[in-house]
Amino acid sequence: MTHRRLAAFLTVALLAVCRAGAVTSPSSPRPNILLLFADDMRADCIAAHGNRHIRTPHLDRLAAQGFSFRGNYIFGANSGAVCIPSRAMLMTGRTWFHIDTLHLRGSRLLPEHLREHGYRTFATGKWHNGEESWLRGFQQGRAVMFGGMSDHTQVPVRDLGADGRLTPTRVARGFSSELFADAALEFLQGHQGDEPFFAYVAFTAPHDPRQPPAGWTPPAPADRPPLPPNFLPQFPFDNGMVKVRDEVLAAWPRDPETLRDQLAEYYALIEHLDQQVGRVLDGLRASRHATNTLVIFAADNGLALGSHGLLGKQSVFEHSMRVPLILAGPGIPAGRSTHAFTYLHDLFPTLCDLLGLDAPRDLEGASLRPVLDGTQPAVRDTVFLPFLSTQRAVRDERWKLIAYPEQGHLQLFDLQSDPHEITNLVARPEHAVHIARLRERLQVWQRQVGDGVAVPSSNREPAVVSFDDVPRKPDPWQPDWIVRKYFPAPR
Repeated sequence: MTHRRLAAFLTVALLAVCRAGAVTSPSSPRPNILLLFADDMRADCIAAHGNRHIRTPHLDRLAAQGFSFRGNYIFGANSGAVCIPSRAMLMTGRTWFHIDTLHLRGSRLLPEHLREHGYRTFATGKWHNGEESWLRGFQQGRAVMFGGMSDHTQVPVRDLGADGRLTPTRVARGFSSELFADAALEFLQGHQGDEPFFAYVAFTAPHDPRQPPAGWTPPAPADRPPLPPNFLPQFPFDNGMVKVRDEVLAAWPRDPETLRDQLAEYYALIEHLDQQVGRVLDGLRASRHATNTLVIFAADNGLALGSHGLLGKQSVFEHSMRVPLILAGPGIPAGRSTHAFTYLHDLFPTLCDLLGLDAPRDLEGASLRPVLDGTQPAVRDTVFLPFLSTQRAVRDERWKLIAYPEQGHLQLFDLQSDPHEITNLVARPEHAVHIARLRERLQVWQRQVGDGVAVPSSNREPAVVSFDDVPRKPDPWQPDWIVRKYFPAPR
């Protein structure tokens, strides 16, 4: 063998060894996994990722120590309660087309898989996919909330007793983010065995009610966060979701100052969440698990909060479908990021790959390990975003096509020059080639996942929507001060 061929052989062999030992090796035990999960957190609400109006020093530190996936999405949703299918896809590694999103019956769960491979599994916080599936996955649990939302100061929770049964529901004292951080710290301090652990800490912040913790001082008007660049007083047509519960949390047309108030409250919830993430990370560093724990931060979906005249997450715009994802820990490159397209349900196969575990054969996500170790720039070239039967979208690095099948309406955005999806280019003849190309790519995705919704081939302008017939009533979880502030009694 020549010196050149020998060098090439050694280079390939070394790369293979490095990949095989990125997180695990024969001489080191499998790492622990700490998954910190936020609720309704937009991807653009981390200071280290460019938001200069929010303070997130602990998430910034995690980003500096780890790898940020800046092009991370959820795979749409089959429910207006987007967090249900989003969490189901996270836990199964599959798209909502092929799973029971409500109860996860018939699917192997990430914690269940790790448990069967020697991991001690623990959970605290929100679980929105049924008690039976939770019990399949976790061996320990404290302060678990089964449901979608609550007043942050009156969280109904249950614990897993020593008999393997869930205790009766109790209303916990304290603020939700502190409650779940306390439970996580208690687990980290108490885990003394040699078996690795998977700890799932599912916060309910910054989901509404947008009620910052006691002691928070509302900022002066000049110091409140600015409106998003794509703010509108109201969404111009019926996308199938403009009159749902999330959208009545402020009146139509949207008042700019009301939205800035709600943004300030939303940011305060995130900043408080960041403090609790910092407490958990500090507790991890002080524990015996400090050097052998893979830390993941992610969220279940984004939120509009004034973008496009919307408040909720029930759209396929970037603000609602894109979510943060940061990995840090042993074998993870520090201080790096990518805008490669990823999905939240890629985490299941990624963890299997990093841990050296055989993955279930039916997973639909892709391992992100090649992106982490630099052997591939991306694992896919487009992102498909299907929402119920009412919205479909596909995007590549520059262009995004959105279809509203029930209205026959299309939108085309040039995300390079228009990242906030403001100017619809669908009627401009010079962009017809992009519409045709993206529509074809969207249909390829549909065939792959078994999506039978017919996407319009041409554009029809939708009718203007009226909100005059929509009653605005607060749900039972909104505290009194929010009801008084945002739901004033009719005069």
